[in-house]
Amino acid sequence: MIPTLSTDRLLLRGPSLADFEQSAAMWADPAVVRFIGGHPSTRQATWSRLLTYIGHWQALGFGYWVITDHAGGFLGEAGLANYNRDMDPPLGDDPEAGWVLTEGAAGRGIATEAMSAVLHWADATLPPPQGQVAIIDPDNLASLKVAAKLGFQTSGHSIYRDDPVAVLRRAHQANPVPS
Repeated sequence: MIPTLSTDRLLLRGPSLADFEQSAAMWADPAVVRFIGGHPSTRQATWSRLLTYIGHWQALGFGYWVITDHAGGFLGEAGLANYNRDMDPPLGDDPEAGWVLTEGAAGRGIATEAMSAVLHWADATLPPPQGQVAIIDPDNLASLKVAAKLGFQTSGHSIYRDDPVAVLRRAHQANPVPS
């Protein structure tokens, strides 16, 4: 049910329970979560996140992928979700794009490459006019740069869990160009 996406350097595959230890290590790294809430995740929080990823595919037909290199090395997670966040104004029904990389994978263009594949899949698969939304810490210049490369534009600002976030939107691409 979860499609596998492949790029020149990456393989994006569906998450599984076997990914838990690598995901838990990534989410526990303070450098990784610096701009994603600022606090390392507990093993319990990572377990819940992994189950949420799997559940998104079952319930909504989209979700997150695990990012690996072609040799199977774990690099991070990326995809689309609907977290039904308590925000004002609400994000709406467009899927929320997100990505997180291990510290060793950051700064190598992996987020852009992975999310390009995800968004191409979304444009080709999800019903129009479904676009995407993203929320990013305004101090996370690297992720804001990735979002701009992917076609996201700032549409406003909000507060999420007492922290400011930039709200970005990307329109559905009617004729997606293969990534």
